[in-house]
Parts: sequence; structure tokens; C-alpha cells
Amino acid sequence: MKVGERHTRTIWQGADQHSVEIIDQRWLPHEFRIASLTSVDNVAVAIKDMWVRGAPLIGVTAAYGVAMAMSVDASDVNLDSTWHKLHETRPTAINLKWALDEMRRTLLPVPHAQRQSAAYARAAELADEDVELNRSMGRHGLALIREIAAGKKPGEVVNILTHCNAGWLATVDYGTATAPIYSAYEAGIPIHVYVDETRPRNQGAQLTAWEMVNHGVPHTLIVDNAGGHLMQHGQVDMVIVGTDRTTANGDVCNKIGTYLKALAAHDNGVPFYVALPSPTIDWTVRDGIREIPIEERSAEEVTYVQGRSIDGGITKVRISPEGTLAANPAFDVTPARLITGLITERGVAIASPEGLLGLFPERK
Repeated sequence: MKVGERHTRTIWQGADQHSVEIIDQRWLPHEFRIASLTSVDNVAVAIKDMWVRGAPLIGVTAAYGVAMAMSVDASDVNLDSTWHKLHETRPTAINLKWALDEMRRTLLPVPHAQRQSAAYARAAELADEDVELNRSMGRHGLALIREIAAGKKPGEVVNILTHCNAGWLATVDYGTATAPIYSAYEAGIPIHVYVDETRPRNQGAQLTAWEMVNHGVPHTLIVDNAGGHLMQHGQVDMVIVGTDRTTANGDVCNKIGTYLKALAAHDNGVPFYVALPSPTIDWTVRDGIREIPIEERSAEEVTYVQGRSIDGGITKVRISPEGTLAANPAFDVTPARLITGLITERGVAIASPEGLLGLFPERK
């Protein structure tokens, strides 16, 4: 997608053919910084401390981390220890485990002397595959937006609400929830996006809004609690969110606050869609509420906010009293019953075992 007028991905291999370059998302939207990751330890820190974030991008970054490890020590022992080191960085997003499993599956049959080149090649393939998955989701989601534009709102603006950042910054390119939005915008359909600020890390305000600005998509930033009010007053035509893990049953685990948006949408008859590439489906889990581990992040993300100060510097300020405890569950689970449909690279499925297996019959 675009940064200014330049097409940019979130991650790419460095000129030295060993390191990878990433957009360091901690500084957006105020500064655009590129960071170079040169070791497995660098990659682990970048994932854990959210230099990169979003389930698909975490997976691809971890894949490159495995490649770096193989360039130092291509043994089975190091492959196994690297898998564990990177898997421990973020417990909720299933793409991380999926990518690490894929790298291990690819490399185990390969002779040690060839593992480095094989690892970088497979990591690059995973990056390109992610782009194509997202592009396909964009086409299927575009059909849903066209349907609303042609039926309910002919000639009028289609208002779409999204939560957190499931944009191209959360993937290698295009995004998941934003792929249909960008596709509709480029198709000339009049759209407008309500962007949830998404406390506590403000990924909507800082990342999704930044994407919208760079791509020219009309949008309005709202506080998280405003979504239900807008739906009550008919100002939201559909909701599209992303997911960090989707169960075989159709439950969806996404950024904290997604469940509340689904409840408001259900109560007001607003279609609620989730965009997900198939690597985000955890076929081993059926009950998202009871089986998905929910990451508990630092209380500091709740008690402090980061922004640009009046003198132009980027700073953190405390917003709560000293001594106040804060809880910070990073995700919640939206039950399948609240979801209108799951937008995948193969089409739109009903959020149910039958719906998912209808698109992915090889999983039966």
C-alpha cells in the first residue's frame, strides 16, 4: 500500500540478504522509521514489544527469524530452540505457531548445508502468499460492499466501522479487514470508514487512521464507546474487523473490545464481518472462550498514552493516579452466533463448522 506516493510493504529482506527491514510501528503515526532485524533475538524483541504486530505479519517476521537462525547454526537442535524462543513471544495469535510449524516442516528434510537458503526462500514465499491471501479477501469483501451500495444505499456513501488495526500494517500488504475497504475505494464505490481509537494502545487512532490518510480513504476517528451510539442512529452500514485466531467452530479472537462491537451490531441489525486468511484458523480449537489463551500485557499500556507533545517530541504521559492497578487483557472472543460472515481468501463463510468446512473441505 502507500506511504505518501510510494508503494511499501511492512517487511522485506535487507540488501545484505541476511537481515530483514521492517516498519517500526511503535513510532507511527508521528514518525516513519525503518528498523533492521539481524538476529533471532532482534526478531523476538520486535514481536514481543510490538515493533511489528498483527497476526499475519507476526508469522512472516518469525519465519525470517528462523532463516536468520539457520544462517548461524542449521542444526535440528537450533531449529527446535528457535521455534520455542519465537513461539513464546505472543501466545494468542495462531499465525505465529502456524508459520513456525511451516518453517520446521520445510527445513527438517533439508540437508544442513542447504537450510539457510531454503529458509530464506520459504520465508519470502510466506510473505508473498500473505499478500495474495489478502488480495483475494479484498475481492470477496468488495462483493459485500457492492451489495450494500447497490441495494440499501444506491448512490450514497457506505459507512464501515472497523476496530483496531487489521490493515496492511498488520500484514505484509493490503491488510485483512481493510482489504475490502481499499478494494471498494479503488473501485470507485463511495465509502467512509469509522475508525475506533482502540485503547489501550490506540492502534486504530495511530495506525488505521494513518493508513487511511496515506491511501486517501475518507474516515472519521471515534472513541471506542461511540460505535454503539452510531449503530443505534443508523450511521453504520457494516462492521469489518480482523482476527488473531478463529476456531473451527467460527468463534473469533481479536483485539479487546471487538466483542462489544459485535453485541452492538447484533442488537441493531448491522452486519458484522470478520476478515481472515486461512492460516488464522485454528482447526484444533472449537470453544474460543474456554480454549484460546488470552495475552495479558503490561499495565503500563493502560496507565500511559503515547503521542506528540506540543513541542513536537514523541512522549508518554501517565493518565491514572500513582498506585492505581490496571488490568490489560489484550484480546476478547466474539462467539460465532454474533458474526454475519467470515471473509476468507476462498469466499465468505457462515461462522460455523459447516460454513468453514464448506470452503476448506480438506479439513474434514
